[in-house]
Amino acid sequence: MGQLIAVEGLDGAGKNTLVTALVDHWRRNGMRVWTVTFPRYGRSVTADLASEALHGRHGDLRDSVYAMALLFALDRADAVDEIREALAANDIVLLDRYVASNAAYSAARLGQDAGGEMVRWVTELEYGRFGLPVPDRHVLLGVPAEVAMQRAAGRAARDATRPQDLYESDQDLQFRVDAVYRQLAQTNWMSQWMSTGDEEAAELAVRLSSE
Repeated sequence: MGQLIAVEGLDGAGKNTLVTALVDHWRRNGMRVWTVTFPRYGRSVTADLASEALHGRHGDLRDSVYAMALLFALDRADAVDEIREALAANDIVLLDRYVASNAAYSAARLGQDAGGEMVRWVTELEYGRFGLPVPDRHVLLGVPAEVAMQRAAGRAARDATRPQDLYESDQDLQFRVDAVYRQLAQTNWMSQWMSTGDEEAAELAVRLSSE
């Protein structure tokens, strides 16, 4: 049975860059690695509906924190069997975003912290009712929120196919999400958390491989 590792952080924090580096490092060392990015845009109807809502479609759907959280949760629920099969066949299963993203963004939208009702609801829904596997560890890319937002805005300006959605363009929300993420990490929510910034990311693969 492989290790399940979830990489979390704000949009623009560098999750994809870190995931790519980790996968390359582990595969060069002969390890079997499987990875997936959530939400699974283009593969999941519920993920695509959530994305469309965040870009102004489907009426007032995006106004409901619980409805949006449910769409993202259903995307992961649809991938449960795929994740479990990957864990059985690989040494490492690496997830670019997972349940903690839903907890952090949903709680932040309601002005709650990591100890609030929304985080409990997401936990019970995804890990309880939907039976998603709990990560062996989480990695939080804790670059400053200002830096992450600048990167996300720059990426959208360079690539017309990737306009910022409602969450990405809401700076106040991004600061609140960052705070909830850090609380989740400080309390080791659901499993052990590691926090890293840009200066440490290059060393992270070696640290994880040696544990």
